[in-house]
Amino acid sequence: MKALVAGATGETGSRIASQLVKRGVPVKALVRDAAAAREKLPIEVELFEGDVTDRASLQRAVADCTVLLSATGARPSLDPTGPYQVDYEGTKNLVDAAKAGNIEHFVMVSSLCVSKFFHPLNLFFLILYWKKQAEEYLQGSGLTYTIVRPGGLKSDDQDDRPLVMAPADTLFEGNVPRLKVAETCVEALYQPAARNKVLEIIAQQDAAEKNFQQLFEGVAP
Repeated sequence: MKALVAGATGETGSRIASQLVKRGVPVKALVRDAAAAREKLPIEVELFEGDVTDRASLQRAVADCTVLLSATGARPSLDPTGPYQVDYEGTKNLVDAAKAGNIEHFVMVSSLCVSKFFHPLNLFFLILYWKKQAEEYLQGSGLTYTIVRPGGLKSDDQDDRPLVMAPADTLFEGNVPRLKVAETCVEALYQPAARNKVLEIIAQQDAAEKNFQQLFEGVAP
């Protein structure tokens, strides 16, 4: 296994890369600026300069990889096309490159509530809407996929609340540490029960402790 991580310099993507390194998986990070990325990512991570909006760079990036994990997302800006360009077109480009490169498993970080068009986050240039369109493109691609929809993202890696995992359009509020999102994404590569599923996750203080196999198996396809 060799993993390509898109969005690797973001707070969630960098944790995904680190978790892969801990598992002994060779990692290539798709980054726009290698010098800046070198300061954020483990030294074991191979850096590849490219962009999700640049189809040619993606074809080169996936060439020697077997799995792809995407934690991309439009950065806050005044550009109304940002979510469309990054969350939708960028993901489409990744999916197309993954298909052409015979990627065996595509893991995508999405968001809770992507199916709710009248959600406050869609006031920010339809960010949830475009994530949902990207999900549907991946689901229709023929690739083996896992779509992870986390609740509100927290950066506290010491947060040990148990993870709750549910099928699509089941959870509509709650939050989750980014580290648990990263762990879920990486574990999905190893668990057959995670394949071809949409998984919504939050952390909840009073939830029962379950291992990842139990969590994944508890969500129907």
